[in-house]
Amino acid sequence: MIKNTHPGLFIAFEGLDGSGAEMQASLLRGILAKEGYRVLLTKEPTNYLIGGLIRGYLTKEWKTSPESLQLLFAADRCQHLDREVIPNLEAGKVVISDRYAFSSISFGSLDCDPLWIEKINEKFIIPDITFLVKVRPKICALRMKESHYEMELFKEEQKLIRVWKMYEKLAKKYSNFYIINGERDEMEIIQEIVDVVKKELGIGKHDRPIKLDRRKK
Repeated sequence: MIKNTHPGLFIAFEGLDGSGAEMQASLLRGILAKEGYRVLLTKEPTNYLIGGLIRGYLTKEWKTSPESLQLLFAADRCQHLDREVIPNLEAGKVVISDRYAFSSISFGSLDCDPLWIEKINEKFIIPDITFLVKVRPKICALRMKESHYEMELFKEEQKLIRVWKMYEKLAKKYSNFYIINGERDEMEIIQEIVDVVKKELGIGKHDRPIKLDRRKK
């Protein structure tokens, strides 16, 4: 993937289903907005046409091959970047995405070659910061079981173990990956996340000027 050259800051949240990453993304958005930053909270799959097709597949409304599904994810991501992410980064905003390409690679590795999935995502920008919320697969599976009674707990746990191993490989391969312990109090987790964001902004570790748009207080 390619570096973000736009003035805004791009943050992605990743994690297993049931890890609470979505909640942390929402909390971060609220905190930064209160501090005067212009923030866009977005997600993948998107609410666009292709994203709707993907959600239909995930809810078993229709079927396709694993490879076709990954191509749909890539197409949805392309539209996501073109319509939401890049315009807002160019405007100097903080863009927070609940899931991004690393979800496709990690979950997609269950059925596809992860190197191929990386290849079809290589022209997309990489987040400046990726938060990987770590919660044990067994706990995530138990949380999911609460709303999916028909789910086979052992099979789901084994699947999530494989997904997590891929996430760990990606965290070692790509820069600015932060693994966050998600088995703590909600406010402890978000405080660590906020500290990382402020540290990244303050130290200026990026190779371009970050010019965030802030409201006048």
